Amino acid sequence: MSEPASQRPTRVVVDLGALSHNLAAIRERVRVPVMGIVKANAYGHGLVPVAQHLEAQGVDQLGVAFLEEGIALRRARVKVPILVLGGIFGPQVAEFIRHDLDITVSSLDKLRQVEAAAEALGRKAGVHLKIDTGMERIGVHSYSAGPFIEAAVASKWIAIKGVYSHLACADDPSSPMTALQVKRFAKACAHFDRLGAPMPPRHLANSGGVLHFPDTWLDMVRPGIVLYGVLPDPVSQRTIDVRPALSLVSQVVYFKVVRSGNTVSYGATWIAPRDTRIVTVPIGYGDGWPRALSSKGEVLIRGNRMPIVGRICMDQFMVDLGADGTAYNEDEVVLVGAQGGEAISTEAVAQVADTIPYEILTGLNERIPRVYR
Repeated sequence: MSEPASQRPTRVVVDLGALSHNLAAIRERVRVPVMGIVKANAYGHGLVPVAQHLEAQGVDQLGVAFLEEGIALRRARVKVPILVLGGIFGPQVAEFIRHDLDITVSSLDKLRQVEAAAEALGRKAGVHLKIDTGMERIGVHSYSAGPFIEAAVASKWIAIKGVYSHLACADDPSSPMTALQVKRFAKACAHFDRLGAPMPPRHLANSGGVLHFPDTWLDMVRPGIVLYGVLPDPVSQRTIDVRPALSLVSQVVYFKVVRSGNTVSYGATWIAPRDTRIVTVPIGYGDGWPRALSSKGEVLIRGNRMPIVGRICMDQFMVDLGADGTAYNEDEVVLVGAQGGEAISTEAVAQVADTIPYEILTGLNERIPRVYR
């Protein structure tokens, strides 16, 4: 991996080999088509490069959250089917159709909007029907889905590419909610049989479903965070051999000795208990590194775990090497990833920051350059 001398020392490093491995491992487990979810900048890994790599690896479909993400992929010449998972606004519908993006239709009113736009363009719209089985976010309630499905089946301007719902509690293998959602979804899908219509591809399993609930795999799965080698929740089980694809690294930019009793960073919240060696690292909450890690998080320097001390600043934070620790300017600092015999996982960072791994990954913003191996 070569990097230009002008490259910012803080960078996200994405291991495309790990992504390939994870996709293959998921396929081996589920044995059904895979829709790789690349919304939110591919969970911080980089929307276009990740989507292009997954397409090259033969992923069956891709899923994004918003129209703009789908258009960005089409402009990058990604040709695989793309489903936009989020809710739609009427004025946007024509753009979905023009860019050959599948639309999530979540109500009878939305269905009529899509029909009108498709008729005006003289071109069928590809849609996935969204059934709400317990999230109460978007989608027609499973218990009142009959007229919605019947209208979609009858429409000459609608091509039904799928029918789906979203699992609320699948990250927890012990939750009874998933079984209830499976039952509700099956009841809604039975309307296709009642109408004598072909059953479209059914998809229900997110990362938690892929890991824990084989009865949610159906005709396609939608792995998100697990595709990137990260478990969605502390109670999730590693039932698939996935590998983290993302590392976050920086370099030491400054070294000094702080005398006993002196304070470090804003608010003077951390006091040196002795003369100690402090280094500064050029990344902060302005990059998406959580301020909640102030005086709580750790990094790896020279293969050793070192504590973050004082409040994390917008662009920098400080690390205590102790009285005898050694580091030099430009030494590598690992915030997420491995160094020597030690490793810091995204899951561990999230736990210390009292949040979820999703927020850690998607919070790493575009100010940080991405490097692809």
